[in-house]
Amino acid sequence: MPPFVTIRSAMQLKTKFIIAISAVVIISYGITFYRTSSFQEELVKAQAASQARMLYKQLRLTRQWVADHNGLFLMKREGVAVSPFLPDAEIVTAGGEKLVKRNPAMVTRELSLYAAREGMGQFAVTSLHPVNPANAPDDFERRSLLRFKEGVQEMMEIQDREGQKRLRYIAPLVVEPSCLECHVEQGYQVGDIRGGLSVTIPMGWVYADIRKNNHMLLFIAVATICVVSIFLFWLVDKLVVHRLRDLAGVMDRYPDHIATDELAGLPTERDEIGKLTKKFKDLCQRLTISQQELNRTREQVFQSEKQAALGRLVAGVGHEINNPLAGMLNCVKSMQESPDDLEQNRRYLPLLAKGLDRIRHTVRQLLNFGRREPLRPQQVDVDGLVGECFELLGYGLKNIELILDLRLSRPCCVDAEAMKQVVMNIGINAIHAMPNGGTLTVSSRESDGRIILRFADTGMGIAPENLQKIFDPFFTTKEVGEGTGLGLSVTFALVKRMGGQIGVTSEQGRGACFTVELPAEQSCGKNGGTTS
Repeated sequence: MPPFVTIRSAMQLKTKFIIAISAVVIISYGITFYRTSSFQEELVKAQAASQARMLYKQLRLTRQWVADHNGLFLMKREGVAVSPFLPDAEIVTAGGEKLVKRNPAMVTRELSLYAAREGMGQFAVTSLHPVNPANAPDDFERRSLLRFKEGVQEMMEIQDREGQKRLRYIAPLVVEPSCLECHVEQGYQVGDIRGGLSVTIPMGWVYADIRKNNHMLLFIAVATICVVSIFLFWLVDKLVVHRLRDLAGVMDRYPDHIATDELAGLPTERDEIGKLTKKFKDLCQRLTISQQELNRTREQVFQSEKQAALGRLVAGVGHEINNPLAGMLNCVKSMQESPDDLEQNRRYLPLLAKGLDRIRHTVRQLLNFGRREPLRPQQVDVDGLVGECFELLGYGLKNIELILDLRLSRPCCVDAEAMKQVVMNIGINAIHAMPNGGTLTVSSRESDGRIILRFADTGMGIAPENLQKIFDPFFTTKEVGEGTGLGLSVTFALVKRMGGQIGVTSEQGRGACFTVELPAEQSCGKNGGTTS
């Protein structure tokens, strides 16, 4: 019975499973990681935008307070400059103290300088037509101011300046009545949008924290994938692969190299592998029963074919026995008619003895061939056995030239009875292939530790479409009643049982050649005898 193939491929099942699970985990973590990172960035942007709006409102209220109080006056000292763009930019009190005026725009600019020194960002008032050139807009502010004319209420974007992220925010400044005190000469009217308040918030530290969080998330993801993969590897190996490997090992060794208790000891847990193991045990039981039935049937077929061959031999050699019997009867009749003829008696008695020896030899060969014995290798003179078989087949060789080229120089360890049946079956098949006569060449030799037997005939040959079928049971090209179709099938099985192989080459109309190869040395056992 051929061994079961071990359950494995170029890549082991557990490796495929781990790769698949790891891929799912990696994809899941990748999506989670990407979404978390994006969510962090969106959240930070939203917080920064909220902070910018709050700062904008605080600055607008500050400006409103300054405007409502007609500006602020500071004591003039070193570092407090006088604005050239304001009327009454400097006044002197009754006590002789000099005061410098600050309008909302100047307050906004100076607060921005304080905030920048603290790293809290910057803010400024800007306009497309600024009174102070220092308030001229940059590109972002210019684009935003133009959009304000279209009704946009605010503009915001993230900028990367020299590797540092920052949030730019700007919202329009609407002219209020308190603004006209300083800007009435510029033609301002209440409700006009003449500029905007720009806020810049640094976000480098925020993105640094995001990168730090991403690194931590990535480390957690990699560690989790490794832990999950190792655990799954162990789990799959423990629950699946190890049990399948044990089951596959038993399959490989079944049925020749496995103990009965080993098969019974296979675990049968109530899961899919346990059910598979139970089904395998049931299959083994059925196979064992089927093998026993097959062995019995095969022995019956072998014996039936042997008996059929024996019957054909008996029918064929009947005239071989009748010929000496007829001569012996004539001798006995002559001796009975002339009992006193001593000369005649002396002449006929050796003839009677010779005929009886010939009959006894033929009967002994038939009995030996028909005897049923177990397949048991022993030291056999193969060349002598081949010659003995073709002696029995002499009845069918009347019109056939038999050439024996036997060159085995020593006894070989084979099964004598199986070898006889192989030679007889192939010989009978060759005889039937040459009904009108021909040449049958039988040769034997030893090559590379193997016995080589060749049976070449010059008969009808075998059709190409039948070459692959001749060893099938019950296949025959003979007429009904002339053959069982089992001879070559039994021969094939016997050769295989002896550890050999049989092949055939043929060309239709030009004969066939059967080649039998057997091991020259087998284990004959301590009691193996020698037979001829």
